[in-house]
Amino acid sequence: MTSKERVLRAFGKSPGLPDRVPIQFDLCQSLTAAFAKKLGMQADYALSYYEDLTYRISANDIRTKLGSDCIVVGGQVATGFVPQIVRADVTTNEFGMHMKPTPLYVEVVKCPLEDAETVEDVKAYRFPDAYAPGRFVKAKRDIERFGKDFFVIGDVELSLFELAWHLTGMEKYMIGMAMEEEWVDVLDDMVEKWTTGLALQLVELGVDALWFGEDLGSQTSMLISPDQWRTRYKPRHKRIIEAVKAKNPQVIVIMHSDGAMAPLIDDFIEIGIEVYNPVQPNVPHSDPQELVDKYGGKIAFFGGIDQQALLPQGDKKAITEEIVRRTKILGKKGGYLAAPAHILQADVSPETVEYMIEVLKGCKL
Repeated sequence: MTSKERVLRAFGKSPGLPDRVPIQFDLCQSLTAAFAKKLGMQADYALSYYEDLTYRISANDIRTKLGSDCIVVGGQVATGFVPQIVRADVTTNEFGMHMKPTPLYVEVVKCPLEDAETVEDVKAYRFPDAYAPGRFVKAKRDIERFGKDFFVIGDVELSLFELAWHLTGMEKYMIGMAMEEEWVDVLDDMVEKWTTGLALQLVELGVDALWFGEDLGSQTSMLISPDQWRTRYKPRHKRIIEAVKAKNPQVIVIMHSDGAMAPLIDDFIEIGIEVYNPVQPNVPHSDPQELVDKYGGKIAFFGGIDQQALLPQGDKKAITEEIVRRTKILGKKGGYLAAPAHILQADVSPETVEYMIEVLKGCKL
C-alpha cells in the first residue's frame, strides 16, 4: 500500500481501511537542519509569502524519508521578490509586513495597514498577486516528484480572518469588525480573492487536499464569537470551497484552526469541510472519544498529538501510551491522519521525533 493510498483510505476516498494509521508532521528549521545532517541530505527550502509557512512547504524529501505519508506544498514569494532589510533583525515580506524572528516563530512587528481608517485607505493598498510568476515553482516540482506515491496537501494559509488581522494588527481589526466599519468588508474581499486564487492554482497543479488555516481559537475559547464567524467568514469559506469543488470535486477540504474550536465543527461539516485539524489536545471539548461519538463518520480528524507538553517533556512510556490511546479512538474505523497538533519546534528533540514516528508506524487498525 502506498502512502497516498493509506491516506485516501483513512479519509474514506478509497474502499477499505488503511493497513495502519497514516502519519504527517511538520518540522521547524532547527529540526529540519538536524535531520538533513543525520540523513546526509540538503534541506530544500522554499521561501513562502508568509515566513512561518516556509517550514510547512519545505524539505518534503526529508519528511518522506523519515516516514511521513504526506507532503505539503504551497505558495512561494513571487519571482524577483527580495525581502527588504528594515534593521538588522527585521525585514519586510511580500505584504509589506515587518517581520522579526523569535526563538519559535517570525512575528509581525509592523502592519502595512495599521493606519488605515477608510475604504479608500484599504483600496489604495497594493495587495500581492496570487497569480504572480514563480508562486508555485517548487510546488509543481514536488508534486511531480512525490505525488504518485504520497498524499499531497496544498497549504492555503493564512486564509481569511488571520491574514486580514495580520495586515492591520489584531486590535484594530477586531474593533473594526465589532463596529461594522466598511473598510473591514473591503479588506475581507481582497483577502478572499487572494486565498481563492491560491487554492484554485493548487487544485490545477494536482493536490489531493487543500489545507485552509485560520487559528480562531485560544486555549479556552474562540477569539471571536461563533455568530461572528458564521456571519462574516462562513459564507466566504463556502464560496471558496464551491469554487474548488467546481474545478475538482475529488479535492479534500481540510480546515486548520488551533485552540478550542468545537463550537464550529457542525458548521464546518455543513459547508463541505471534510477534515478537521489539528484536534488540539488540552482544550475544551477536544477529548477524542467525545469527538468520535459526536462527529465520527461526518468529518475526519487530522492531528491530535500534543506538542505543547507531551512531546517536549514526556518520557517514552507517556508518549507511547498517549499516542496508542488516541490512534485507537480516532482511527478505529479510519477517519484519522495522525500528526502533532502543530509544527514541531526546537523544544522537541530529534530523538523524540523519531520515536513518535516509530510508535505511530506500529499503530495498526
